[in-house]
Amino acid sequence: MSYYQDNRGMGFSLFPPMLKLLLILNGAIFLLDSVIFEVLAFNGVSLSSYIMEYFALHPIQSGLFWPWQLISYQFLHAGFSHIFFNLLALWMFGAELEMIWGSRRFITYYLIAGMGGGLVHLGMQMLPGFEGAPTIGASGAVMGILLGFGLTFPDRPVMMFPLFIPIPAKYFVLIYAGIDLFSGLFSTNSGVAHFAHLGGAFFGYIMLKHGDDLKIYALVDKIFGRSKQQSNYGNIIDYPFEKTYVEVVEDVKPPEPKGNMTGVFMDGREITTEEIDTILEKITAKGFANLTEQEKRILYEVSKKLD
Repeated sequence: MSYYQDNRGMGFSLFPPMLKLLLILNGAIFLLDSVIFEVLAFNGVSLSSYIMEYFALHPIQSGLFWPWQLISYQFLHAGFSHIFFNLLALWMFGAELEMIWGSRRFITYYLIAGMGGGLVHLGMQMLPGFEGAPTIGASGAVMGILLGFGLTFPDRPVMMFPLFIPIPAKYFVLIYAGIDLFSGLFSTNSGVAHFAHLGGAFFGYIMLKHGDDLKIYALVDKIFGRSKQQSNYGNIIDYPFEKTYVEVVEDVKPPEPKGNMTGVFMDGREITTEEIDTILEKITAKGFANLTEQEKRILYEVSKKLD
């Protein structure tokens, strides 16, 4: 799993910042909805019912659909097992992706995968024979994260329930997607939004393959602005299959780079792009936990500069 250094300099944590925020938000909303809003009422109707009416994802033909539901439905869950397994998968497969992609790219990818899953599910609900119930849960976004992990670390062993046999992540994703497709086609009234899962995976693939070409990440940067650490450099990863690089932002006009140097210094020397490539290849093959402390420090110093 991926590690982040906390603000107190106490070493590394398993919870990068945006992933931690997603876990807290989902958990807090679930507790509010199931413990507090369930017992509070307005005009004889529980507040939880109002939450479901306005923030769950309703079929377009129901007359209860609002555009914001494409985001809000991702933060609502039907029960403890529903939220537990979604957040467990998000943590297991998302922490390392945020470490490599950076927090802004990670949350953009996550939300768009969830929105895409919602759009596909809405489209399927308009077909005859498909259930028209409201939809809640982060499963579409999490499926996008799972796909991202499988494409970024295709040969990483993953334990698959209920067999508990390690299989490469790329096959794990294919099996999981196949089960969703089969269930979606032949169990249309199962109560599980299988096509939202598939939609999340599909939009996740589009983001991985064409997110930069479509200028989606550039638009997010333009709307929210680059952080101070991003003022001189772009992202360390452009796309999981492509070679790692450090991109110089032209409008800042930094000094001319010296060969393969990054401009990031540690222990009185400049870190090279070859060192970063070697570390990221090691992560892909063996996982972040197998890095040496020196390699973790190098990756952290670079991430501070580039995130």
